[in-house]
Amino acid sequence: MFFNSLHFAIFLPIIFILYWFVFNKNKSWQNSLLIIASYYFYACWDWRFLFLLVFSTLLDYFSGIQIEKSKSVKESKFWFWLSIIINLGFLGVFKYYNFFATSFTELLNGFGFQVNPLLIKVILPVGISFYTFHGLSYVIDIYYKRIKAETNFIDYSLFVSYFPLLVAGPIERATHLLPQVKVKREFNFEKAKVGVHQIIWGLVKKVVIADSCALYANEVFNHQEQMNSLSLLLGAIYFAFQIYGDFSGYSDIALGTSKLFGIDLLKNFNFPYFSRDIAEFWRRWHISLSSWFRDYLYIPLGGSKGVKWMQVRNTFIIFLVSGFWHGANWTFIVWGLLNAIYFLPLLLLNKNRNNLEDIHFKWNFEGVKTILQILITFSMSTFAWIFFRAKSISVAILYIKNMFTNLNFDSQYLNNARYAPELLWLIGAFVLFEWFNKYKIEPISGKFENIKLLFCILAILALGVFSDYKEFIYFQF
Repeated sequence: MFFNSLHFAIFLPIIFILYWFVFNKNKSWQNSLLIIASYYFYACWDWRFLFLLVFSTLLDYFSGIQIEKSKSVKESKFWFWLSIIINLGFLGVFKYYNFFATSFTELLNGFGFQVNPLLIKVILPVGISFYTFHGLSYVIDIYYKRIKAETNFIDYSLFVSYFPLLVAGPIERATHLLPQVKVKREFNFEKAKVGVHQIIWGLVKKVVIADSCALYANEVFNHQEQMNSLSLLLGAIYFAFQIYGDFSGYSDIALGTSKLFGIDLLKNFNFPYFSRDIAEFWRRWHISLSSWFRDYLYIPLGGSKGVKWMQVRNTFIIFLVSGFWHGANWTFIVWGLLNAIYFLPLLLLNKNRNNLEDIHFKWNFEGVKTILQILITFSMSTFAWIFFRAKSISVAILYIKNMFTNLNFDSQYLNNARYAPELLWLIGAFVLFEWFNKYKIEPISGKFENIKLLFCILAILALGVFSDYKEFIYFQF
């Protein structure tokens, strides 16, 4: 079930009505309804993988209780590592087994050994990386005595399976979400109104921006050998806006949907393309994942406390693991490596925390400097996105080579419904709209609220009717 589907448009109001008018007696009723809705939501993808979700929930629920009840460090470690190994084992088998088997086979073939690997012919369970990380953070926090184990199975099940975040995040923490599901929620009209606005703005990002850019970006990347420098450059830029509109749009819809049920989720995007350096970019992009790796990998490795070479090592580990988390392909690892290289000068010069404050733009020398920094950071990110989007490293390298050598900047007509200049105007308007509303939860509220709301709905309907691109990019991760 996609957020941008008729199925969801019917599903959400039904659950909303039942939640506030039928199951509103106490929080157990509310939570039970949300669990049923969440399992139905997940079953719409592939009901056969429900057992993985149930197993993961049971594993971490009982492991957490056993860790807390343990009478010795040895017993506590046993339950801790049992949960970690099984969780990562399932993730490894479904997501990474074929990658390692194929890579090892290619290595042996390079030395003259002929090997036929046994590959698993199974699709990747949607959302497995997200709900696995929910459970891992919960167990880790209990082991290090940051939180108490949850004994109410209904409350814990909702924490893991809550449908707005189930398949593509944000990656929640037990310290943030569990306290909210443990109390009865009361309807708040203002929160629900913000939620509706956030859903609509998320749909604008997805349907109007991401799906429009996808048509052009897919055409360029799929026929890159025929493209000139201008088309290849535009293809990279369009993919940058596609992935931003796609994923941040999903997050906005998830956060807005959750507000309708009186639950706040972690903010996942904070206008990342307005970042002034790559460190700031990663504080603004996929915030729940970046902070997860910071807290559960980077800091345990020593973080920024050790000598400089250890800081460099930790930085490269965190970016490489982040790249590998996104997919079983060397392109994601190179993407992570590129971002680590971008980050390195800031780390060595102790400038990685220079831009912590919000942007307060003025038309002066500092303002021009800020715009240049934003453009440079966006260009670096867009260059790295080429590896993220390409099917292989060799394809990405050829794309980059042609972009700098096919020095023809004539417009090329592509066989799709939306031509490049129109998309440029659309993206330009989108960027300006976000720039002037960058301090809001969602940009629709405020002055001319009803006009902006109507315009957004009309844009969604006008472009959504003609769009056959429905999937969200991050569902594959």
